[in-house]
Amino acid sequence: MSPAAPAPADPDRLTVVGIGADGWAGLPAASRQALCDADVLIGGARQLALLPDGCAGERVPWPSPLRPAVASLLATHAGRRVCVLASGDPMFYGIGRTLTEVLAESAAESPGPAGSGHPGLRVLPHPSSVSYACARLGWPVEDTEVVTLVGRPAENLLRALYDGHRLLVLSAGAGTPAEVAALLRAHGFGPTRMRVLEQLGGERERLTEGVAADWDAPPADPLNVLALDLARAPGTPPLSTVPGLPDTAYEHDGQLTKRHVRAATLAALAPAPGELLWDIGGGSGSIAVEWLRAHRGCRAVSVERDAVRAERIGRNARSLGVPALRVVHGPAPAALAGLPTPDAVFIGGGLTAPGLLDACWEALPPGGRLVANTVTLESEALLADRYRQHGGELVRLAVSHAVPVGGFTGWRQAMPVTQWSAVKPPAG
Repeated sequence: MSPAAPAPADPDRLTVVGIGADGWAGLPAASRQALCDADVLIGGARQLALLPDGCAGERVPWPSPLRPAVASLLATHAGRRVCVLASGDPMFYGIGRTLTEVLAESAAESPGPAGSGHPGLRVLPHPSSVSYACARLGWPVEDTEVVTLVGRPAENLLRALYDGHRLLVLSAGAGTPAEVAALLRAHGFGPTRMRVLEQLGGERERLTEGVAADWDAPPADPLNVLALDLARAPGTPPLSTVPGLPDTAYEHDGQLTKRHVRAATLAALAPAPGELLWDIGGGSGSIAVEWLRAHRGCRAVSVERDAVRAERIGRNARSLGVPALRVVHGPAPAALAGLPTPDAVFIGGGLTAPGLLDACWEALPPGGRLVANTVTLESEALLADRYRQHGGELVRLAVSHAVPVGGFTGWRQAMPVTQWSAVKPPAG
């Protein structure tokens, strides 16, 4: 039995077609037909240039910046067969996600009568650059971490630097390999083996190899992926995947939640993918930074009234691989106005500010967590009062360090920290 012919493009559905460096020749029949049937072809200039003259639809290159223009561009061509071109798999760091989000926003604003609305996307993927790279390298895809630097700060890479770890980096362009090599050298990973895979799947596919410490290769083809076999230089301190980084990992002026207390605090805050933390009285930003390092989907806002410390929080976030940390300069509770609803709140400073504890508790949704630390008797009294009102846990954390005492060794105790943690119950 011969295979059925691909169905014609639906004029009411937006189609997204993934295309690789091999261009038209690498597309299956369904993708080719969708492109040939389209009234409008939208994509990057490089992608549109891969199509033959037989694709007669109007060719519209994406404007820059892209995201703000998507909704109006789709509205302009409503009622026509629209086909969007994407590199590789559109749903893997591609335009597919943006289109899905824009269509969802449009449907929410104008849902129309029951049973109507936009029927959504038809996505016809192509093998992603990650699939090609893993095939060339012999790396199992499921065991390979991927970091994208496309439209994102290069510091995002720093969160994934672990000795012996394999990493694929989606490049932002021809200069990304040199930028990554410099970043690796600056953070103690100069011995890392680097491989640049260009034009994967195409006729001009090429591999360039070297070591970050002496990387001097010329700029790569703009369409490239970096493969890193990470290696830490001797003397570079390791950073853990769990909370409780060494205090020396942070730039600070003494306003720092110390390592052991920080680990206990993060355990009480219980970060989870997609959740938002308010870190109030950020100091050095260590709680927010390690909340973000817990999972790449975590989000955080650090509120700090001191301008010098607020700038320092930003530097710590970048150096530890979480540049997305939002820093708000201003006093709480006033600075909390307009912030998105948190899933968890940490108060590390300013507990005695009038109304702060109540404002944070009110801001939390049911199931949200609040954790507050203090070393003063005045703030401890406030936490004891909230413990009586709301329950939760009230604990005292005491840490002692071994220090020289003459020719012997003794214990030196740090100031004990009183911690209150509670989960907000359902309303009523």
